[in-house]
Amino acid sequence: MSTPLNDKRKILHICTRETIRPLRDRILTLSGFEVDSTLSYEEGLGLFWASHYDLVLIDVEGEGRVPAAEHMCSEIKTAQPEQIIAFVCNWRVANLTDCPDEILRTEFDPAAFAQGVRDIVQPQA
Repeated sequence: MSTPLNDKRKILHICTRETIRPLRDRILTLSGFEVDSTLSYEEGLGLFWASHYDLVLIDVEGEGRVPAAEHMCSEIKTAQPEQIIAFVCNWRVANLTDCPDEILRTEFDPAAFAQGVRDIVQPQA
């Protein structure tokens, strides 16, 4: 893992897969991010409305998750167009959507995952 960020960025991680969510949360935390996470889109929206996030990270792997994630993305972007949203998905799913600002492809490499998130939230010099 790379050196943690000096300025902790806050991430909202929505992942409906119970086995993957804690692993990603741990990778993000060890990489210097502050993470709030949930297994549900509904709870994710509640967390979003209650706090500021530098990034909303939505897992869309699995049957039927793209429409739910796109709905959440649309709702957030309608209310706060400046909010950065990224979907975490495989290459096949990435070709099916155009809602988020960014797509993080998951051929599960923890260092690449953390670097992908870092690239999205760190301001470009």
